[in-house]
Amino acid sequence: GIEIEHVNFAAEYKDRVFAEFLREYAAGRTPNPDVLCNAEIKFKAFLDHAVRLGADRIATGHYARVRERGGRHELLKGLDATKDQSYFLHRLTQAQLGKTLFPVGELPKAEVRRIAAQIGLAVADKKDSTGICFIGERPFREFLARYLANTPGPIKDERGRTIGEHVGLSFYTLGQRKGIGIGGLKTSAAAGGEHAPWFAAQKLMASNTLVVVQGHDHPWLQSLALEAGQASWIAGVAPGAGALSAKTRYRQQDAACRLLPGSNGSFVLDFDMPQWAVTPGQSAVVYDGEVCLGGGFIAGATPHAHALPVAVGA
Repeated sequence: GIEIEHVNFAAEYKDRVFAEFLREYAAGRTPNPDVLCNAEIKFKAFLDHAVRLGADRIATGHYARVRERGGRHELLKGLDATKDQSYFLHRLTQAQLGKTLFPVGELPKAEVRRIAAQIGLAVADKKDSTGICFIGERPFREFLARYLANTPGPIKDERGRTIGEHVGLSFYTLGQRKGIGIGGLKTSAAAGGEHAPWFAAQKLMASNTLVVVQGHDHPWLQSLALEAGQASWIAGVAPGAGALSAKTRYRQQDAACRLLPGSNGSFVLDFDMPQWAVTPGQSAVVYDGEVCLGGGFIAGATPHAHALPVAVGA
């Protein structure tokens, strides 16, 4: 007996999310479109539409929680730690959180499926969605190639030796192992002759060079600090400098860190332990226990202090 209205936000998505997604990839960064989609579509375009209809609140299926404390709204992690989606919601504001309900945030995913089956929902056993929504099942590189130019260039190792050719820096992300195209070259003096896999470690945009290293734990893939820009804090103000925790990618354990203020809306995170493949364009999201404080977009990271990269020839 509840009326349903279908609303198409494809134009807003194209302008506010997809265009920015392509700009970031073209600049050599790796954006997370889910973060922008939440900030610009679900909790802006959709919320604004709902308010115009006279709605008091919107409800979404995110695994997160909202708590009001001292006249302010806090964003909390979902109780199901394996499904928590607060990372994707870190750019929400007080006004947005004040009009939002997260009905499944208090439940484990298994209980949500049980309830869905009990009331006869056809999607009760649907496989969890993964990847980027607007790409679907097609290969990611194939999708990007429809929109971004292929500009091949050299693949070099940490000693500056050319060991292959990449198809365009936009099509690689830091920490990437599969699809680099040099799987046949296994041995390396730096790796002690071991048959260690290759990983993308640096993208040198000025010389159109992809730098790769061998071994998951190579020092060039480890960072003790990062700087993030375009900071967005849920409380409306930046938290004070001090000991907190952060994620530099989704599905990552919270890592102990210290928050330091930067300039022009940026901040710095110093980590207790090196973080793997910190990637420009991704979100650095800051937590105080179960409370998501906000975050920003990673601009750059400092490699492990004992293994600063040597100059790689163009």
